[in-house]
Parts: sequence; C-alpha cells; structure tokens
Amino acid sequence: MHALDIRPSRSWVAIDGRITVHLAFLLLFPGFFFYHTLLGLGFIPAVLGGYFSPVALMLTPPLMCFYLLAVKKDKKYFASTDFYFALFVAYYSLVLAANFAAGTNRMILQRYIFSLIFCIDTFIIFRMMDLNDRLFGLLAGAALFLMSAITFYFSIDGFFYLRSLDEATNPDSLATYQGFARSYIYGFLIVVCVVKSIGVRVLLYGLAISSLFLNGARSEFSAVLFLIPVIELYHAKNKFYSIMLVFFLLAWLGLNAESIIGMLPDNRILQLFDLSHSSSGVAREQLSREAWRTITENPAFGDFGSYADGHYAHNILCAWVDFGLVGFVFFAALLVWPALYLLADGYFSRKKSGEFLIACSFVCISILWALTAKAVPDMGFGAALGAFARYRYGRDNMRRQAAVGQQLS
Repeated sequence: MHALDIRPSRSWVAIDGRITVHLAFLLLFPGFFFYHTLLGLGFIPAVLGGYFSPVALMLTPPLMCFYLLAVKKDKKYFASTDFYFALFVAYYSLVLAANFAAGTNRMILQRYIFSLIFCIDTFIIFRMMDLNDRLFGLLAGAALFLMSAITFYFSIDGFFYLRSLDEATNPDSLATYQGFARSYIYGFLIVVCVVKSIGVRVLLYGLAISSLFLNGARSEFSAVLFLIPVIELYHAKNKFYSIMLVFFLLAWLGLNAESIIGMLPDNRILQLFDLSHSSSGVAREQLSREAWRTITENPAFGDFGSYADGHYAHNILCAWVDFGLVGFVFFAALLVWPALYLLADGYFSRKKSGEFLIACSFVCISILWALTAKAVPDMGFGAALGAFARYRYGRDNMRRQAAVGQQLS
C-alpha cells in the first residue's frame, strides 16, 4: 500500500506533499539530534534556540496545506480518526482559550499550546508519510546509525551527556537527554517497523537498547524493551511458541538480573530496577498524589494550572487535572479504541504490514507513556493517531477495491 501521492495543479504548490512530509520528519527528529550534537560540540551557536519549537512552527503551515489538499482531492481521506483528532484539537484549544482569558499561568499555557502544535505536526507527518519510499527509508536508516555512532563515541563513563564535554557555546539551549532519546526512538521505529529480516531487527534492537541505555532516558529505554516482544510476536508464524519463548526469556532475565546489572556501568537506567532509590521516581509519585488530590476536589472540571510550572503529574492524571473528566475520557478513548481495533483487525493477520506495525507500535508506547511517564498530550499521541488513520485509510481502500473487483467479476 502506498500513501497518498499529492501533486497539486496550482503553480504555487510545486513540491510533492510526500517530500515535504518526509523532510519534516527528518528535520524534527534526526535533525534535532544532529543540531544539538553540533551545538554541544561547540561547532555552531544556538541559531535556532532549542530548535524543536521554531522548526515545528515553521513546518505547520506547509504540513496543514498538503493535508487539506489531500482531503480536497479525496473526501474519503478525512475519515473517522481524522475527525476525532480534529475534535480533540478543538476541545483542547477551547480549554486553553478559556484559561488564557481567565489569566492562567502563561508558562503552563505556552507549554500546552506547543504540545498541541507538536501533536498536529506529528499527526500529519505519520498520516501522510510513505513507508515504501526507498529514499526516505535509506535516509532514516542512515540517520539512525549515525545517531547510534554519536551516542557511543561521545559517551563518558557509560553515559551520553554532551553538557559534560563543556564545549557548547550556548549551554542553556542544549537539549537534555530526553530530547536526544525522543529523536532516537522515533527514528528507530520508522526503520524497525519496515524491516522483514529478523537478523536485521535483532541488530536494530541491540543498537537501540545500547544507545538508549547510554542516553539514560528510562521512558524510551522501557518503550523499546516493551515493543520488542510486540513486534516479534506480530512477525512470528507460531504465536504460542513465541509467547512461551518470551516468557522463558523474561524468567531467565529475572533470575539473573543481579549478575547482569553488576556487569553494566553505573547509569540512571539501572534505577528502573529499584524505583524506591530513584529521586525522579519518588518525585513523580508525589506529583501523582497531588494530582489525584486535585481531581478528588474538582472531579468534573479539574483545576487547570493548579501547580507550579513543570510540576505536573507525568501520566494521564494531568489530563484530568487540566482538561476535566471529559478531556480525560476523550484522551483515553482515543488511545484505547485504536489499540482494540488493531488487536482485532490485523495483529494476527498472516499478511504483514509496515503501516500496521508502526501504528501498533506508537499506540502501544503512547499508552505506556500516558500511564507511566509523559505529559498529556505528548507528541507520540499525534504520531499514534496519524499512523492509525493511515493504516485504516489503506485498509479501507483495499476493501473497496476488492468489492469493486468482485462486482466486476
């Protein structure tokens, strides 16, 4: 299945929409990683500040333009998933506008406005990208291997942290480890979901686990570990034996965890095995308790911005605090519904699809992050719904074509 190839007739839109979408992905994710690497090594000043926000804002108009042209060209392109995402954006925008008028903390409002823009951009990118485009695949693969090489080369004492090199001309603008990890896992998923060879996938798993371990980003590291059995069970011809293999592997790791940890360099990833000694884990638990207290006091509407900037619950409870019960239920439904649909519609299908797998992977990690780690809405949510909408559009197209073929025969 190929994504929609948009070739508008108007002279002022001369570029193929697919090219713009692919370029947007490369700029936002590998581009972010390479920009901050150059910044951290002192090769460039912070000409674009933190990079992601200005680049995302610059890309939003052309992405919106090509998305709307796609809908104009094919009315069926705007399907139910697109409608629900648009409704989600409208609801959150109304809440933000109301709180802006009420004089709510401007920093918190700004954070949510940018989060919404990031979700819109990633939704369109993953809605319109073509995983069958050979050049895009080669560029994404090359970027992933280069990001891995940079992580290995510049790691010091088992940790990749460019601030420790003390070379950045603008250290305040240098990304944290989470920003580097975000770029890495997005690039990793684009590549691994289209690879058919189990040998190449194992190589990619090794690269991703090693790179994210050195990076120290626990959320992204956990997401890769979580996705490996999801991806391999999808590819497996015999699901039962594969499940048993995963079970025994997990049991072996559990029994040998202490000796394995002893062989690894000291790293904040190891805190995953004992969260009681993690200052971040303790802080997040406290923030979750405070969020739940706010919810019990304001169950229907929540209490937008009722915390210091940055001190939000790093899980789905922040959706209830800031957007009320309706926003919480709406957000949860937009993740649970695609997960159930994908499980029933394609996970056990004999015919394998990169479009299905990337949708399934982003839906899975978006649920994982919403429950354990990320603010709501995280841009992974936009990527998940965009990939899911693309998969459904392609699936519906094939069914329509099959029905027409049956009628003609």
